[in-house]
Amino acid sequence: MSYREIVTRPVLIWGAVAVGARMPVAMAPLSLVFLVRERPGGYTLGAVLAAVYVIGEIVGAPVLGMRMRPERARPQLAVGLAVGAAAFAALGAANSANPVVLGVFAFLAGAGPAAAPGGLRAVLTGMVPERAVTRAMSLESVLVFGIWAVAPAAATSLALSVAPYVPLLLAGTLMAAAVAGLWALPAGWQSERETGAESMLRAIARAWPVYVTGAAGLTLLALAELILPALLDQRSIGIGWAGPLLAGFSIGSALGAFVYGLRSWPGRLPTQSLVLLFGVSGCVALVAFTPWTGGIAAGLVVAGVLQAGAMLTRTLTLREMLPPSALAAGYSVMYAAVGAGYAASGSLAGGLLRIVAPSTAILAGVGLTVVLTLTGAAGERWISRTRAAGAVGAEGAPVDRRRDPECRL
Repeated sequence: MSYREIVTRPVLIWGAVAVGARMPVAMAPLSLVFLVRERPGGYTLGAVLAAVYVIGEIVGAPVLGMRMRPERARPQLAVGLAVGAAAFAALGAANSANPVVLGVFAFLAGAGPAAAPGGLRAVLTGMVPERAVTRAMSLESVLVFGIWAVAPAAATSLALSVAPYVPLLLAGTLMAAAVAGLWALPAGWQSERETGAESMLRAIARAWPVYVTGAAGLTLLALAELILPALLDQRSIGIGWAGPLLAGFSIGSALGAFVYGLRSWPGRLPTQSLVLLFGVSGCVALVAFTPWTGGIAAGLVVAGVLQAGAMLTRTLTLREMLPPSALAAGYSVMYAAVGAGYAASGSLAGGLLRIVAPSTAILAGVGLTVVLTLTGAAGERWISRTRAAGAVGAEGAPVDRRRDPECRL
């Protein structure tokens, strides 16, 4: 099945709803910084508000995702997005309020819609045939990378050319439009069986290696992204190149997601993920050593291509491991794990830059990513062996093929 066959009217409507739900998320951190930057200590306050927003996402994604059920996903998604829309609008309207009040609104803006990405992904995969799921997820990744490429520029332009509060008002409007668009989508997705809270927790907990490797990839690239301006300064390269270089990474990611969905690739999904994550680590390590702008750009573009494939293999592996009724919860936990990895990498970047050179800090991040990747891979292998042993135990002793008259050589 080609991309053309899955780009149907329902999928296009889904894409419009996803843009309304995801664009505010991509705009939020930078918009919060611009909202308060003209206050005394504005940049520090903006960083704190952005951190509170991310904490809201990390808390809200698993809590709300665990409560989402396939048969009533639409009202749950609508409530979460409505809370987010109201919180974004409040941030824009009450831009001169007390910092504590702004912090409460920032937390709600992050927490309210935090389960929406996972829920919308489950809705999308339920709209297409099983054989087209990989392509559907690839299209979703292309859309997300496109949003993240456009959102920072849009937030900056509106804040500087119109007013600092306008990006947040736009975010609230887009999220409110996504709420309305939900009623043009299916109410949920099919579930073969109901999963109780305890069994859902058990199923999601068993997938911990996927969350570890998912966080590992973004931790590395977030670290590289946050240290990039300092690295350019270390290499005596104009700091203005940071924007175009990161845009190249986003373009590479969109291209990688598109290419991954074009065909089936050899090897099991965990093996693909391991190879791709090691490839990303190698590219970022080369960025740390390269003294030329062109070399850094090439490293980031290739890293983006490989990172897109790594993210897709993680999502597809998680889909294989979970029952249908736990998909939204699993995707939300993955979202929270990736957010936690990004937040931790920000703290790590700030700490490392005080004691080592930017290139050394990036290499330290590469080392951490390799350790996390190997930990996740070992965990997946252990879970696979445990399942295989359990299957043998449930079915009885394996047949001795040397004495089996039905054996066919």
